[in-house]
Amino acid sequence: MTSTLQKHTETAGQVAETAKSLRRLYFLRAIFSITWVILVALFAKTSSGIAFALLIIYPAWDVVGTLLDLRANKGSLSKMPQYVNAAISTITTVAVGLALQKGVPEALIVFGSWAILTGLIQLVLGLGRRKLLGGQWPMIISGGQSVLGGTSFILLAHDPTMGITSLAGYAAFGAFYYLLAAFRLGKKANEIVAE
Repeated sequence: MTSTLQKHTETAGQVAETAKSLRRLYFLRAIFSITWVILVALFAKTSSGIAFALLIIYPAWDVVGTLLDLRANKGSLSKMPQYVNAAISTITTVAVGLALQKGVPEALIVFGSWAILTGLIQLVLGLGRRKLLGGQWPMIISGGQSVLGGTSFILLAHDPTMGITSLAGYAAFGAFYYLLAAFRLGKKANEIVAE
């Protein structure tokens, strides 16, 4: 009986620590996305160099965020989705840089493909984590929305009104979902500690 209680306490402690770590990461990812949106609003129309750099930085940051997610999630869930996501985002960072040499529409197609793939991974991760951690509905919705957003970037890439500024809404929604998930995870961590 004592060993069962001790094991439950250790598991609850690990889940609470993972929830707290992911909460901090989600706040950090939200801050990055908000900053990125602000920089896009300030510079995208006036400096193509900064706009191109911002377009490359976004998937590069996802690599960093994914590696931080791996570090934060020490639980027993499979980490394969995060490794796949990091690989896709690394390839995308390079591919966006190469596509920009041809033009913004080509870069938007690469970005859209990346949004679809990483959205699917986020959806899988959110579904896998929801039972253990709770607070994952924003991540599940965000993953689905990323798939839809990526599809629209690809379909509308050659529209003359499309440009890097059209990605600002995508990043802003991402920030919103990360904030919402962070608050929900904070509630879950407090519930676990109170048990």
